[in-house]
Amino acid sequence: MALNAAKVQALIRSWVPMAEDIDLRIEEINEGFARIRIPFQEKTIRPGGTVSGPVMMTAGDTAMYAAILGTLGEVSMAVTSNLNINFLQRPQPCDLIAEGNILKLGKRIAFCEVSIRSEGSQDLVAHVTGSYSLPPA
Repeated sequence: MALNAAKVQALIRSWVPMAEDIDLRIEEINEGFARIRIPFQEKTIRPGGTVSGPVMMTAGDTAMYAAILGTLGEVSMAVTSNLNINFLQRPQPCDLIAEGNILKLGKRIAFCEVSIRSEGSQDLVAHVTGSYSLPPA
């Protein structure tokens, strides 16, 4: 494992200022895996009282990025090249938990999968697949 959760959180918050605004938290990092939390905030709800889609997309993208940083180290220029999200059910007005796994790690691209849940529930609210372009070594 290249970086621990505290280091990944500090890096993401320094490189992506919005992470500080949403109080993004990296809870766990293991080789090829990251669990992140986006605490519920009233400003992230949409009409109907549910967490907005852009917040769920942020959770998915960030879980992929955190898993890559935790595995490869300080690769700030790893960038999203594809993100596909399926919204499965309405999330509850509570924290979002996203768990990301690296499915395949190549020299120039990483393929990932993320499960997003409302805190306290085992039911998926969204499923994300995506890829990250990796900078040359």
